[in-house]
Amino acid sequence: MNNTSNTRPKNVENLVLAGVLVALGTALSFVKVFDLPYGGSITLCSMLPVMLFSYRAGIKWGLGAGFTFSVLELLFGLDALKGISGATVAGSIFLDYLLAFTVLGLAGIFRGKIKHDPAAFTLGCLIAGLLRYACSILSGWLLWAQFMEVSYMREIVAVFFPGLSTVSGPQLGMIYSTCYNGMYMIPEILVTCIVAFIAMQLLGRFILKD
Repeated sequence: MNNTSNTRPKNVENLVLAGVLVALGTALSFVKVFDLPYGGSITLCSMLPVMLFSYRAGIKWGLGAGFTFSVLELLFGLDALKGISGATVAGSIFLDYLLAFTVLGLAGIFRGKIKHDPAAFTLGCLIAGLLRYACSILSGWLLWAQFMEVSYMREIVAVFFPGLSTVSGPQLGMIYSTCYNGMYMIPEILVTCIVAFIAMQLLGRFILKD
């Protein structure tokens, strides 16, 4: 009886905290520091609230919050999916939204495995951020590269890898997607990790307090 009664308040606390942090992440996603012309932007650490919740409440709760976050991001991003084929829409919903934002809930994966909480949280944020980046790369390669002009893709690739500017075919699509999505995902991940480390270093005892 005692264990059950203790679990219920904790579950309620997690639900309330998840709601607050998912709402905060959604609000921060509208604060765009840099916006790319064909989708993707650098936001004001919009991934961090879900990552923080995952580290505090655990991966299971974190993945649930990440999925909720993904659904909200999908609802606000539906306009970007107009005028394309059903298969592309379905693929984009899965790769660009549901999977890409749900994996943010893995940020708590190193809690308890690495004793130093700031390092554990930062590494978890890095892994979760890179997984989201991988989803964006796959989406860009499999779904969106077909809509881009070859000359445009080569221009983007040439900026990062001049020696590969003449590549064509599927290889060009993959390299283009890696470069294009890297323009916003890499800065977003780095800033998020820096803020995550500082926040856990300075406020960790309050963040993790039961």
